Amino acid sequence: MTRPLRLVTAALTVSAALLLSACGSGGDDGSSPGIAGADTGGDTSSAPATPTGPGGADRPEVKLPGTFRAEFTGWTDSDPKKQAILDDGRERLKAEYAAVIAADPKAEAVGFYTSQQALTSSRTYIQGYVDNDHTLIGAARVFNPQVSISDSGGGVLFYCVDESKGYTQDRRTKKKTGTPDDVNPVLQYRTTLRKNAKGVWSTVSLETERGGCDT
Repeated sequence: MTRPLRLVTAALTVSAALLLSACGSGGDDGSSPGIAGADTGGDTSSAPATPTGPGGADRPEVKLPGTFRAEFTGWTDSDPKKQAILDDGRERLKAEYAAVIAADPKAEAVGFYTSQQALTSSRTYIQGYVDNDHTLIGAARVFNPQVSISDSGGGVLFYCVDESKGYTQDRRTKKKTGTPDDVNPVLQYRTTLRKNAKGVWSTVSLETERGGCDT
């Protein structure tokens, strides 16, 4: 699917060593094949997040319509802290997709899971769809998550998104547009997260690179 240019106002705030660590560590087998959410019991797009952190944050339930699926593969880790980062990182992406489809750049769930530079970037990205009267249909396969924790306690989460089965659709004409044949349909997302006062791992910086993943 074609996408408006994502605004990136700041570089990832992690060291080169941590980035290398993030690329080399991660879930039990984040690169496992398949597109049906093999480690999560299928499509997790309609499942509510589980409250975590002191007292349990009251997380918003993120739902995607039947016209668009987010299929997560390999999003498990034996380390509970890393799993918490994976869980909140997953919900952040789902919240962004849901906001695009709802044409709502200020959606509650986006602000809940995202802050700082990443929130500015995400809202600009969603607004691009709203301005063009576009939505998303089809499916995105989200795979190979790589998670790391810095010495200061912050999180780094890289993952890949295959958009080959996802489309941008004009809300008025219903015309759909996919990724051109000469463009790599897989993007790598590079995010950093900080645990906030609610116990939520909020994504604070975000970059994407098309073709940054091995498939």
